[in-house]
Amino acid sequence: MKDNKPETKEPKEFVEGVHFYFENGLMVLTERFLLERGYCCGSGCRHCPYPKDEDQSRNSSSSL
Repeated sequence: MKDNKPETKEPKEFVEGVHFYFENGLMVLTERFLLERGYCCGSGCRHCPYPKDEDQSRNSSSSL
């Protein structure tokens, strides 16, 4: 008999030194974490691996 429960994925482990680090008491996300997330949030993250054009187009479309 097949179980009809939807598959749930375990949340990925968030590892200090791999996905983030602390600088002056603030958490800084690494390029690796941002790439694994898969999109640019448009917040100007220090290690953002996505092109700047993507940030600007996202922000400008919301101000129209």
